Amino acid sequence: MTAQMDPAHVLPSFRRYGLARMAIGKALHWRYRLFQRKSQADVVLERIDGVPVLVAPGVLNPRLMRTGEFLATQLSSLLPADGAEVLDMGTGSGVCALFAARRARRVVGVDINPTAVRCAYINALMNGMDDKIEVLQGDLFAPVAGRRFDVVLFNPPFVRGAPRNDADRAWRSTDVAERFAADLGAHLKPAGFGLLLLSTYGDASWFVSQLRQRDFALRVVAEREYINEKLTLLRVDAGRLGKVPDA
Repeated sequence: MTAQMDPAHVLPSFRRYGLARMAIGKALHWRYRLFQRKSQADVVLERIDGVPVLVAPGVLNPRLMRTGEFLATQLSSLLPADGAEVLDMGTGSGVCALFAARRARRVVGVDINPTAVRCAYINALMNGMDDKIEVLQGDLFAPVAGRRFDVVLFNPPFVRGAPRNDADRAWRSTDVAERFAADLGAHLKPAGFGLLLLSTYGDASWFVSQLRQRDFALRVVAEREYINEKLTLLRVDAGRLGKVPDA
């Protein structure tokens, strides 16, 4: 953990991993894409820290891609202990909503992919969390217009590019960073904060620059390094003067 470091110095570009690591990363990426294509008709049951998570075809597997599993398993130490209201943006399989619901009073999961919404709802039912987890379909903050939260979780599509389908939206986008930064402040309670997961595989500086333009304060709260990728979890707060970005 490097809680006081400036994200500009702890989010290296993917080039720092060298050609060998880049080659490994590309190989693993294409291995995942081939696996995904071969298993389009299959439903997979994963176990993440002992929690069963059903993953439907067309929904990002939080264990194979590592990001969802990493974020979910950090929440026990990062969420308030007093029963917060949590928004899980881009909930996917609902894995982070499940882990957040262990501490939160109420969790709202949002996803643009209707298959992901159904998958997350099934996982809430399967884990006996349907009384605490609400799942809504829609684009970013649109389904929760006018609502504010203590914590906003986001494992975003951090690869820059146009998605080809709903499943692609989980990891690729053209304007999510801008729109997330623009609307986050309007959906946080006065003492609320965001938890944003970024990867060296994508364009982390894109998200960081958009949040800084809106006067958010960024702090690294967790990191994990793999042979081909580094994951960084940022806490996102209003700036020093308490300025909330315009919605």
